[in-house]
Amino acid sequence: MSPSVFLRTIEEGNNTYKDMWKDKDESWNFLQDYDPELIKEEKRKELESEIRLQVDELMRQELKNLKLAVNREKELLAKTGKKKGGKKAKKKKKGKKGKKGKDKDLTADRTIESLYKELVEEGLLIQALKVNLSDYIGEYSYLGTTLRHLSIEPMPSLLDVRQLIALYGVLPLGSAAVHEHAPLVKSLLLAGPSGVGKKMLVHAICTETGANLFNLSAENIAGKYPGKSGLQMMLHVVLKVARQLQPSVVWIGDTEKTFYKKVPSAERTMEPKRLKKQLPKILKLLKPNDRILIVGTTRRPFDAELQSFCRVYQKIILVPRPDYASRYVLWKQIIQRHGGVVTNALNVSCLAKVTDGFTQGHIVEVVRGVLTERRVRQQTHRPLVALEFIPALSSMSPVYREEEETFKDWYAKTPMGKKRALALMGGNAGKEKDKGKKKGKEGKKEKKRK
Repeated sequence: MSPSVFLRTIEEGNNTYKDMWKDKDESWNFLQDYDPELIKEEKRKELESEIRLQVDELMRQELKNLKLAVNREKELLAKTGKKKGGKKAKKKKKGKKGKKGKDKDLTADRTIESLYKELVEEGLLIQALKVNLSDYIGEYSYLGTTLRHLSIEPMPSLLDVRQLIALYGVLPLGSAAVHEHAPLVKSLLLAGPSGVGKKMLVHAICTETGANLFNLSAENIAGKYPGKSGLQMMLHVVLKVARQLQPSVVWIGDTEKTFYKKVPSAERTMEPKRLKKQLPKILKLLKPNDRILIVGTTRRPFDAELQSFCRVYQKIILVPRPDYASRYVLWKQIIQRHGGVVTNALNVSCLAKVTDGFTQGHIVEVVRGVLTERRVRQQTHRPLVALEFIPALSSMSPVYREEEETFKDWYAKTPMGKKRALALMGGNAGKEKDKGKKKGKEGKKEKKRK
């Protein structure tokens, strides 16, 4: 890995501490009052810089006067030459302006407030739900290393997903300094089965960063801004408002519909592929200074064309179903959040084992159904038991391993998946080489002994 961009600032801070504070004797300064010597040093530097500027100005004036006195004629000729050159430069600038004028602002006569109002009325600019990233409950995958030793690539844990969302979404959008120095990520894809919290993560990004949320899902833009000119106007307005009021998140829900291999007959009237050709253009228009993130969510990524899909989305995050450790924490915290009391009578471990394959959405739905106001009041006399939650689960269909495997297989075909596979293969090959070298050395030692 390349060294962090922030390493230099940390080193500078460390050096200043070593130079100034490490060996400083402050036995006299028990009350931690101001240090007059430090203030004097700082003020000396300021005075030096001010005096230097004044001296430089005086020297420049003297030099100018000397040049004028010595060679006035040459200076006049130089001035006339500069004027001619200035006219040429102006002509060139005019030519450049003419070229730039081709990219016209379609809404130059309108204010940002009016455009904002229009997007809200059309339902393209929506209010993000107040959800914190910490509300996305999960736990680390404790079996990850053991599975890797057995050459089985595990699914990422829910805390891994949360960390990636913070790295690619929250930090670059929330901090301008991080956005400048960190690698530029313009688009992000969250892929996973329904109910694992993809939409929640989108809203969490907006809540944590205070970003505006634009909804450009195929279902949401259906019938709005018809025609090519209408589509161009819509994207222009969205980008203009997103730039002016950044940070902004452009969310495309069920984004596989935009990149359908074959559009189902029932969805042809909706024109789901309207944005297919426009999305790469939008990514090109986004500049490094723009704190705008395009986030796509999908539960069926294998229905989309892989090449065009991967061209648009730089980073792909697989959002898995929760494992045992995450389910244990989920059951416990969600029950407590809905007014439930976890006692010894409630076997949370049993619930976590039974609900293998069920998502966070299923667990929340079950808890809401069981913990009614009446049941919450009855807890003092009748504590909660695991059996109360089972009947509600029986009517729900879990996410089976086959479905999870299809997601893994699809991810393996993507450029990111291929890179990851190569990296893992390289690591394994290195280990095998090391083992071979060790065996060779041991064999040589045995021969010498003989």
